[in-house]
Amino acid sequence: MADDEAVTTGIADDDEAVMTGIGQATMLLHGGDREEARNRFHALWERIGTDGDPLHRCTLAHYMADAQDDPDVELAWDLRALTAAEALGGAFGGAFGEEPGEESGEERPARRDTAALRSLYPSLHLNLAADYLGLRRPDDARAHLDRARAASAALGDDGYGAGVRAAIDRLDRRLRESGA
Repeated sequence: MADDEAVTTGIADDDEAVMTGIGQATMLLHGGDREEARNRFHALWERIGTDGDPLHRCTLAHYMADAQDDPDVELAWDLRALTAAEALGGAFGGAFGEEPGEESGEERPARRDTAALRSLYPSLHLNLAADYLGLRRPDDARAHLDRARAASAALGDDGYGAGVRAAIDRLDRRLRESGA
């Protein structure tokens, strides 16, 4: 890839540059440029690949879902995000948060991955719950909302944590009002 293309798309080889590219595309999304955000996310996804760093894939797919106009496509990206998170979580001995055993020979993931993944799980499940509610699949919505609430115990007492918890409560009310 040419250097000028790397600068234009925000893509580079190192972890920091990939996360920067995801952040730049997310800013475009939040600024209302959904099409350019999708283009940037797609370019990053092609660069990362389906076998790339699970934290990168999870983060990118999580935000790519928000850039979609089609609810089925949004669900597919949210499922990719959860699948990537579970791949990263598998490095923790099966149940998220557990350290692999000494005898397993597994490499321990970086501490930043652990904290980032813990903070993403509630939002990942919340997004899936919202997707399923929008697709009129209330049982699936309830299952993921329950998982979001359980995972929210790992959130900090900060603005992000409060926002996710409030969104869980709002979606719970919508589900109850719909009879689910």
